[in-house]
Amino acid sequence: MARPTKWRQVEFIPSSRYFTPASASQSSIEENILYIEEVEALRLKDLEGLDQEQCAEKMAISRQTFQRILTEARKKVADSLVKGKAIKIAGGNYTRNICLVECLDCGQRWNESFETFEKGNPVCVNCSSKRIVCIREDTKNFCRGHCHRYGRRGL
Repeated sequence: MARPTKWRQVEFIPSSRYFTPASASQSSIEENILYIEEVEALRLKDLEGLDQEQCAEKMAISRQTFQRILTEARKKVADSLVKGKAIKIAGGNYTRNICLVECLDCGQRWNESFETFEKGNPVCVNCSSKRIVCIREDTKNFCRGHCHRYGRRGL
């Protein structure tokens, strides 16, 4: 069984989500889909000028995964520029916040995404309990969900 894909943490989600060449007709244009985490990789590396290790740390992924994401994003952008294709920004496997959670029944701790809590309560990876709470990493106190509403900076 394949390991589940890790959430990629992003700080920026673009408001403009579609770019097309000025001379192209909208009905017949080909497009490349650029995932949100690919835009974040481009932003961190090429716009912010961070090194690969810093970028990977900000996105909560390995350096190798960061490099794969960045390479794929650059390939799509280059293809669009050279071949006159549109760029559509959508989808991906990203999160705005990753929180340390704890099962109140068995004490198991793991990282979970904000989006999992929005969809409903997550289930414990160890005992399948639904009694899961987010905890603050700095003091190990329960945050009572505030990190999901306000981000970690608000704690």
